[in-house]
Amino acid sequence: MKKGFSLIELMIVIMIIGVVYTLAISKLKNVAQEEISPSFTNLKEYLLLQAKEAKDVKLLCFDDCSSCSVYAEGTKLKDVESWFDNSIELYHYNFLQGVVSFENPSFFNEEDVQENVCFSFDVKQNGISDQLIVVYKDKVYDYTDYFEGTKVYNYLEELVDVKEKLSQEALQ
Repeated sequence: MKKGFSLIELMIVIMIIGVVYTLAISKLKNVAQEEISPSFTNLKEYLLLQAKEAKDVKLLCFDDCSSCSVYAEGTKLKDVESWFDNSIELYHYNFLQGVVSFENPSFFNEEDVQENVCFSFDVKQNGISDQLIVVYKDKVYDYTDYFEGTKVYNYLEELVDVKEKLSQEALQ
């Protein structure tokens, strides 16, 4: 007597594997498509998800930062509930000067829209974003790295120490 599986048994196992695979893939797609809410820690990723095929995506927050909108290549995609107020501080890091205060553009001009801008943040399709340092509610969010995600520090001085250490390592 031969020991083995019959054709029907093999087909049943393959069908079960197919059903499990289909259920797992559909769940993963649902998780990937779930709407994430923007925050300073995931701002780059959030805007890249909104971009789809666009080359340039921009978050603009108007007036006192109470209302924000996402724009892709000049077209408004959606309104976003603001998660911060106008008490944010913006900086750039310069190798020679250190941390330098930065002012966002005060007006946004796009066809018929002209509003005061409290905060703007651009991300290109390749993931390169504005090279900003944002200070808000005792946290420092560093968007200056091209290839890494947002780094969060407790103090601006901590960020400066890290940048200076990187600069010293690069010089050696």
